[in-house]
Amino acid sequence: MNISEVRALAEADMQAVDRLIQRELHSDVALVNQLGAYIINSGGKRMRPVLTVLAARACGYAGNDHIDLAAIVEFIHTATLLHDDVVDASELRRGRETANAIWGNEASVLVGDFLYSRAFQMMVRLDSMRVMRILADTTNRIAEGEVLQLLNCHDPDVDEARYFEVIYSKTAKLFEAAGRLGAVVAGHPAGIEQALAEYGMRLGTAFQLVDDLLDYSASSDEIGKNVGDDLAEGKPTLPLIYAMRHGSAAQASMIRQAIENGDRNQIGVITEAIASTGAVAYTARLARQEADAAIEALRILPESIQKQALIALADYSVSRSH
Repeated sequence: MNISEVRALAEADMQAVDRLIQRELHSDVALVNQLGAYIINSGGKRMRPVLTVLAARACGYAGNDHIDLAAIVEFIHTATLLHDDVVDASELRRGRETANAIWGNEASVLVGDFLYSRAFQMMVRLDSMRVMRILADTTNRIAEGEVLQLLNCHDPDVDEARYFEVIYSKTAKLFEAAGRLGAVVAGHPAGIEQALAEYGMRLGTAFQLVDDLLDYSASSDEIGKNVGDDLAEGKPTLPLIYAMRHGSAAQASMIRQAIENGDRNQIGVITEAIASTGAVAYTARLARQEADAAIEALRILPESIQKQALIALADYSVSRSH
């Protein structure tokens, strides 16, 4: 099964998710409608809500609450993007200008807050303390991850452990919640719930590893942002960490200075260093290991077309070019 077949399988549910998102985006404040619609409709992969609906269906769920959960997960994700782009002073996302580049930082932060609070209004309507607890813990952990990443910026001494702590908190935690909620809404026992949480966490980790790799191995047109943005923001991602550890003294010094200064002027030479030290292959290998661990976590689930789609989603996370 390829990614197009995965999306086709989830299409009916995702159309319902998109309709709900459009309804819940509505506000009496025009700027909320404009900015919220701009980023929600900006061509994202919708990986997290797709995971939620597929996980629920893989658990045999036949109701409609998974639609609400998928929309909630997407609102939380979108809020984090708005805040991220302000913190990172990003100008390009998914090949388009960022909301903060168009409307300014103040509007982006406040509409991000609107999306967070709307997500929690929707959670309350589901009237499930279990769902509330999972998503409250998740959003809190995401916020911690954002602060950790801020502390790591411009610090070339960040090691792999600190790097993985950030990507678990910032990215993998919401994937983990998306998978877990599929089992929760279906009323499945703890074993299956934990398996889908593990799947989501591993999938999210693989996804972020590939994102960080693409910043040094793809073009701006492919990844929808400026190549070297991570370096310009002083983010010590895994390709840089590995290249510093395994490169020559000159290569390590050059990368350290680029991280400290947020300087992408040497992006060409640094990209060569990343390739020559094996950092590309290393990062790709770890991503594949995470994807394989995600697939292994699904072993407990009964066979179904939705389970096959989840397996295909894991494979896609490491084979994509954008």
